[in-house]
Amino acid sequence: MKRRLLLLIPLLLFAVLAVFLYRGLSKDPAARDSALLAKAFPAFDLSTLADPDRRLDRSLLQGQVTLVNVWGEWCPTCKQEMPQLLELAERGVRLVGVDYKDTRENGRQFLDEFGNPFEVSLFDPEGSLGFDLGVYGAPESFLVDAEGIIRYHHTGYITPQDVEQVILPRVERWQ
Repeated sequence: MKRRLLLLIPLLLFAVLAVFLYRGLSKDPAARDSALLAKAFPAFDLSTLADPDRRLDRSLLQGQVTLVNVWGEWCPTCKQEMPQLLELAERGVRLVGVDYKDTRENGRQFLDEFGNPFEVSLFDPEGSLGFDLGVYGAPESFLVDAEGIIRYHHTGYITPQDVEQVILPRVERWQ
């Protein structure tokens, strides 16, 4: 009897482990919420992509609802997302870009080729702001209200459906 019980223990441990692994693998990693929701946008002091001598800080995000988009020239889905960002800018949404883990030359070239929907792009070559935001890949977007509080986090690229069904309704809500 003891011998059978000893044989069942590894089998039970394996079954429990298999259930936990299956549950973890079935979750969508893009569906995670940011730990920064309802908190102030992290402090930063970064130069702009266009002008290395112009430095901006978190006060940039005060006074107006802003969609902060983390992107990089190296990111293929950032290219897919650009038409939607250009449409949002045309529709009056204020966009601030964060050129993440990139070179200044590549970032400028990217905007020249795909269009520039951003009022300004911050240059984050080391990824320090991205780290503070909890970014694990580009593109990611953060909707920031007029007081500088993060109200929404979008992981992955913004689709045309997201523009109409997710982003614009939230921009209107927080204005």
